[in-house]
Amino acid sequence: MSQLEGRVAIVTGGANGIGRSIAALAAGQGAAVAILDLDREAGMREQSVLVDAGFTALFRQTDVTDARCVQEAVALVTEELGPVDILVNNAGRNVYAEPVAMTEAEWDNVFDVDLKAAFLFAKYTLPSMIDLGRGAIVNIASLHARLTCAGMYPYAAAKSGLVGLTRSLALEVAPHGIRVNAVSPGYIRTALVDEYFAQNPDREAEQKALGVQPLERIGTPEEVAAVVCFLASDAASYVTGADWAVDGGLGARFA
Repeated sequence: MSQLEGRVAIVTGGANGIGRSIAALAAGQGAAVAILDLDREAGMREQSVLVDAGFTALFRQTDVTDARCVQEAVALVTEELGPVDILVNNAGRNVYAEPVAMTEAEWDNVFDVDLKAAFLFAKYTLPSMIDLGRGAIVNIASLHARLTCAGMYPYAAAKSGLVGLTRSLALEVAPHGIRVNAVSPGYIRTALVDEYFAQNPDREAEQKALGVQPLERIGTPEEVAAVVCFLASDAASYVTGADWAVDGGLGARFA
C-alpha cells in the first residue's frame, strides 16, 4: 500500500500505544514519519525498527506543551524530511481527579497535553501546508468527548475541547485545501486503558466493560491507525470537520 507515498507526517506521542501503530502504518504506506515523544528510549527504538525495515523515519524528543520545543521540532522535521503535510495530534494523558481536590497546576497540565499541544502543532505546521496547498490534520480525541463516566474528571472536558478545535480549525483552513478531522477511540488495548482498569476500585471493571461492547471485545491500536491513515490520505479527500468514532459500537448504546 502506498496511499501516503511522498507525504511527510508528524505523529505526536508516536513512541507507544496508538501513536506507535499510526507511525508504523503511515511509514508502511509510504510516508516519511517523524515520531515526536517525551519517551526517548521508546522513540529511538521505534525509529530503529522503522529504519531497519527500509522506511524513512526519525525521532525527536519533544515536550508537546512547550511552544519553543514544538517550533524547533517542526523545523527539524522540515529540514530533515521536507515540508510537513500530515499532522497527527495523538499525544495525550489520562487523569483521574477529584473536582475539589484537583489543583490549578494539575488542571493546566491536563489541558496543556490534551488540548494546547494540538493548537501548538497546528500553529507551526500549517504554514507549510498552506504553501503546499494541501494537508491533513487528524486529532486523536476520545469517546469521552461525547459520553463519559464518573472517575474521569476532567478528561472529557479536554477531549470535548479537542473535537471543538477540530471543527473550527477545519473551517478556517478549508480554503487552503487542508482537511482537519478527529478520531474518537473507545476501549483500545493500550497502556492507558490497562492503567484505567488497574486503578479502578471495581476489580470487575474490565469484565464489565467487555460486557457492554457490541463487538464483544476491546479494540487494537492497529484498528485506530487504519482509520487515521485513511483520513490523512486522499481517499478521504471530501472528509473534513468530522469526528470518527472507533469504539466497536459502544457510543451507539442507549445503556
